[in-house]
Amino acid sequence: MSKQGILSYRTEAEWTSQNLTSLSGLAPYLDLAVGSGLVDSLRRNLSVCGEQGWTDDQIVMSLLLLNLAGGDCIDDLDHLNADEGFGRLLLWCENHGLPRRVRREMKRRWRKARERNVVSPSAARRYLGAFHDPSQEKLRVAGKALIPKANEQLLGLRRVNGEFVGFVQGCSKQMVATLDLDATLIETTKGDALFCYKHFRAYQPLNVWWSEQELMLHSEFRDGNVPAGYEELRVIKDALAFLPLSVKVVRVRSDTAGYEHKFLRWLDCVDNKRFGRIEFAISCDVSREFKTAVEAVDKDDWHRVYKDVDGRQVETDRQWAEVCFVPDAIAFSKNAPVYRYLATREALKDRVLPGMESEQMSLPFQTMSRGGVTYKVFGIVTNLDWAGNEVIRFHDGRCGKSEEAHKILKEDFAGGKMPSSEFGANSAWWAIAILAMNLASAMKRIVLGVQWAKRRMKAIRFLLINVPGRIVLKARQLYLRLSGGHPALELLVRMRERIRELALGPPVPV
Repeated sequence: MSKQGILSYRTEAEWTSQNLTSLSGLAPYLDLAVGSGLVDSLRRNLSVCGEQGWTDDQIVMSLLLLNLAGGDCIDDLDHLNADEGFGRLLLWCENHGLPRRVRREMKRRWRKARERNVVSPSAARRYLGAFHDPSQEKLRVAGKALIPKANEQLLGLRRVNGEFVGFVQGCSKQMVATLDLDATLIETTKGDALFCYKHFRAYQPLNVWWSEQELMLHSEFRDGNVPAGYEELRVIKDALAFLPLSVKVVRVRSDTAGYEHKFLRWLDCVDNKRFGRIEFAISCDVSREFKTAVEAVDKDDWHRVYKDVDGRQVETDRQWAEVCFVPDAIAFSKNAPVYRYLATREALKDRVLPGMESEQMSLPFQTMSRGGVTYKVFGIVTNLDWAGNEVIRFHDGRCGKSEEAHKILKEDFAGGKMPSSEFGANSAWWAIAILAMNLASAMKRIVLGVQWAKRRMKAIRFLLINVPGRIVLKARQLYLRLSGGHPALELLVRMRERIRELALGPPVPV
């Protein structure tokens, strides 16, 4: 047996530069960033960098590409930079189409020869620090919720996201915008992070998800101790400002964090300047008074809830009923708005063993008993005039996509690992993760097509992004070469043709 024992091959360093890359599939994302105007938007809306060194668009694009490649911390930028072939491709794309004068100016930004194609971790940390406003930290009071005001740079990142959403809307127009409001917890070990209601240190951004476009329209980064429903009306107003002008109808869905009568009244107001009356379906508190109203519902007024499965209506174990209910908070006013209240109930299949009632763990939902059966009960308040079953299905749609988007942001992208103890730096990191997710979502929906729309980043990285290739410069033209028999070659060609169509002319349905 050889000295290697059970190991059948040897490893050694390759010192020759062959311009190889293991990230060939990131090239179309660069094309889409340029063709959609995202890179130009970064240049117009951000002004953190001075006249020397990296530019704003170079740093943000490095962090975007890090998210797409699967990196989840700033130090992973070194691994991205180590891919020499991709770095050469990135440098070529940065200079493509620029006049000679501008290219010379870009070179003069560096006192010494530029050694990296991707921003260094130290430069990225300094850059993210510019999004932090120390003056806002002085406003904190122990035991009270505070949402630090976004500085101009953070507002710039929000505008960039809004402009990209507008590009996607132009390629795939939707007249209706269903907006799902939901907060998510990002657990962290940062010492300056505050404890959330689940008793661990966390941040809790409040997000607005556009269901039809599968894009994050707006997000406000928050400390873990800020309630999800805190200043929700202001957040929805900010989100509406980012909706493209072609959107004509807005509907809002939320969990019980949105059950605030001032918020409901504003949505239901016909005098809203742009959209008029906004339709909503929001979970309501299952209070003692609401339970009393549910108990008063006749047994014949309960109806089965049906769900849609492959175009068929399938009966479920849930039941729904209209509930005659007026909350105490608005009952005193003659001009109080009148909304519809719906209740759903589902019989608990697992019963408590006799004598074990005191040992039963508290359930994460409200229950009530009737006729010897214990039900879990939920409530919905709405101003929709649809059939009750349709309202429930519409409301339930919130739980699928917006919560899945949170999971994708925190697990598939770098949103789940905060890079700093500074609130503003983490807020910028979260905003860039959202940009990366929206870019990936647009690539799936308007470039790759419906057969790719449901695939997670794990599959896309395996099938597309992590494809080996070689960068070749020949006759003043850069070539990305893939193995002739690799299935990703034809896919990359089709993707680039589609991106060119979207960038240069009216979009062709995909």
